[in-house]
Amino acid sequence: MTKKVLFINQEITPYVPETELSIMGKQLPQTMQEKGFEIRTFMPKWGIINERRGQLHEVIRLSGMNLIIDDTDHPLIIKVASIQSTRIQVYFIDNDDYFTKRQMASDENGNDYTDNGERAIFFARGVLETVKKLRWVPDIIHCQGWMSAVVPFYIKTAYHEEPSFANTKVVTSLFHNSLTNNLGDNFKQCLPFREATAEMLEKYNDDFKYEELAKLAIDYSDGIIEAEEGISKELINYTTDNNKHLLSYPGKEFGASYEAFYDKICGE
Repeated sequence: MTKKVLFINQEITPYVPETELSIMGKQLPQTMQEKGFEIRTFMPKWGIINERRGQLHEVIRLSGMNLIIDDTDHPLIIKVASIQSTRIQVYFIDNDDYFTKRQMASDENGNDYTDNGERAIFFARGVLETVKKLRWVPDIIHCQGWMSAVVPFYIKTAYHEEPSFANTKVVTSLFHNSLTNNLGDNFKQCLPFREATAEMLEKYNDDFKYEELAKLAIDYSDGIIEAEEGISKELINYTTDNNKHLLSYPGKEFGASYEAFYDKICGE
């Protein structure tokens, strides 16, 4: 039976500049689609994205929901486009306050936005609510980048009884830290949702920096991939100490290794 994989990416080229993360954001879904997987791909609609050049358009039937974060309603807008060279369709999570009027993780002066944590929460919930609306049931959710790191926590708690995700396995790829500050002083207060409770967050530092976010993702993932060479030894050790499946950096030709890792995770 064809496996279904949901890719939740922080960056995908050509919509944003080329980095290790954005190149992988394009290559991984393309590789897995060529191997016969059925895929869906999501990313934030960062403010730097040129909608006209990228040919983005709003999907009205999926838009219109409000997500409440920190007691405030935030309208969810879904857009879609296709990468012409690969024929891969990309769904974009958009919101005026969190994405449209902003750069990516940091502003024009290179300062991280103080509400990056809220943005990650909105993105995670926006993706999961949209997948539910699509009535699509992924076997695997693969998260790439800090922006998607809240997803594993929600899948295993707040969304664990949803038919779309009840049997889904979660894989997180670790990349080098691109954040300079924490995720905002209120991140820990904004994170609880449904069965994702505040008590579950007590083990993490209140100063929620990248390392804490990565540990949260590791704790609630079924498998971890070292997606770049030289990932923090602390995080690799944290993964193995918590008996998580780990795929060490497989090099540039990653397709077969990733496919075998998916099989291993799903075979449990």
